[in-house]
Amino acid sequence: MTLRKSHRRITASAMAGFSPSTGARLEADPRLPSQKKAERRHGGGKPDPLEGIWDSDVVPMLEAAPALRPVTILHELCRRYPDRDIMAARRTIERRVTHWKALHGPER
Repeated sequence: MTLRKSHRRITASAMAGFSPSTGARLEADPRLPSQKKAERRHGGGKPDPLEGIWDSDVVPMLEAAPALRPVTILHELCRRYPDRDIMAARRTIERRVTHWKALHGPER
């Protein structure tokens, strides 16, 4: 906001065409939104809920029986690993099984 050098924030914001609160936000952090988004994207994230299980248990199950449904695999993993919260990874298992079947599953 170069207008801010010669005008108050409210006036400079109005002349630039946005609200005073947006002017204050831009003045506090002048980076572009695309630069902020990249920072957020790589900032955090959850640990992999299937770490150590996918390659050792799930892939062999799928190779032996490619028609297995993700829910069946989920229940089997819950039976094998009662100490881990596998039910919270239901959607992750569904996505990975779908992806695995698309790459390695039988042809239709």
